[in-house]
Amino acid sequence: MIAVVGHPDLSEPTLDLVERELCSRLAGLARAGRAGLVRAGKGLPVAFGRAARKTGLALVTVLPARNGAPGPLAEPDRKAAGELLLLSEQVRLAEYDPGDRGACVSMDENLLRDCARAYAIWDGSPSNGRDATAHLVAYARSHGVDVEVIWPRGATHGPARRRP
Repeated sequence: MIAVVGHPDLSEPTLDLVERELCSRLAGLARAGRAGLVRAGKGLPVAFGRAARKTGLALVTVLPARNGAPGPLAEPDRKAAGELLLLSEQVRLAEYDPGDRGACVSMDENLLRDCARAYAIWDGSPSNGRDATAHLVAYARSHGVDVEVIWPRGATHGPARRRP
C-alpha cells in the first residue's frame, strides 16, 4: 500500500502541482499492482485520489465510522469523500472521530503502518497544533515506511478553495 500525508492548508495551485507530481510517481507503482490508501478528506486526499485514477493505481479510501456504520463528516470533507468514493476500488470503515485532531493523527499512524511507501507533501516545517505532517513523516520512517518528500517548486500554503 501507498499512502500520502501532507499539509492540510495547501493552496489550489499547489494541489494541482502535487497531483501532477504524484501522477509521475504512481504510474510505475500502478503497473506493479500496488494500491493507494487515503483517509477521506478535502485537499490532498482528493489530489492523491485523482492522481491514482489517472495512473490506474487502485485506491482504498478510509471513511470514519460510528458503531460500524459510516460516521458524519464536516461539509467540505463530505463533498471530498463523495469524490473519493467514486475514485476508489475499495472503501474501509474505521472507528475514529474526524472532528478530533488527535483521533485523525492516530488514524493516519494506523494507516501508515499498513503501507510500504508514503509520499509526504511537506515543506520541512515542524508539526504544530494544526499540522502533524512532520510527526507523521517521522512516525512512518520509524516504522520502516519508505517516505519520499515532495514539495514542488512554487508550492504554497493557503486555502484550497475550489477543490472538494
